[in-house]
Amino acid sequence: MRKFFEYNWHVRDDWFEWCKQLSKEELNKKRCGGVESILHTLFHITEVEYSWLRGIQGKEDIQFEFCNYATLEKVQLISDELRDENAKFLYSNFDMNKMVSVPWDKAKYTIDEILHHIVAHEIHHIGQLSVWARELNLAPIQAHFIGRRIDILSENK
Repeated sequence: MRKFFEYNWHVRDDWFEWCKQLSKEELNKKRCGGVESILHTLFHITEVEYSWLRGIQGKEDIQFEFCNYATLEKVQLISDELRDENAKFLYSNFDMNKMVSVPWDKAKYTIDEILHHIVAHEIHHIGQLSVWARELNLAPIQAHFIGRRIDILSENK
């Protein structure tokens, strides 16, 4: 499971680099689907990952307002900062079958279910970014898992 988080982080970083070619207007332009803009989508996947992982740990959900992070640099910075905390948890020992609940949902889920949900959620939104890239006549970031050298990332943890 950790490799899929690393994969998502790797792809997200590639999208941050890809975004540097766009104007502020293009990054924030309302689009059809997703959370309506490229920049807000990157913020959203970062914030959702963090919320769910804090929820798994029984920690308070910290709400981040997009208006406070409405530049590419700020979204990338918060992604990097929250990733550090997320990685510490993901590389710790925990019971994947433990049932947990989160403040925004009355149901209980296993940690394994939630981790799969987080990974699928980001992949879904990365697909939306790919559609928007093509609408801009730009090549999207390649989504290949093979060839990304995820093992190298794992070795550094």
